Amino acid sequence: MLTERYFCKGKVVQTKTKVDFRWGRKLKVIENVPAGVCQQCGEKYFASAVYKAMEKLAASRAKPAARVTVDVVRFKEAV
Repeated sequence: MLTERYFCKGKVVQTKTKVDFRWGRKLKVIENVPAGVCQQCGEKYFASAVYKAMEKLAASRAKPAARVTVDVVRFKEAV
């Protein structure tokens, strides 16, 4: 796994994180995901097996551990 970001030169540390994962029109929040996270910019890096597991979770109909409400707003171009 990466230890330093190429562009921002931030240090990447292994941790568990929360991921907002989109699958089609659905948005699921997946908690406790193992990832490398850049301490400078926050970029997240996932092993391929972890990403595939997130895809499987997002596509599944497993009972969610919790529910959250999210506001959706539309961006209007600056005039």
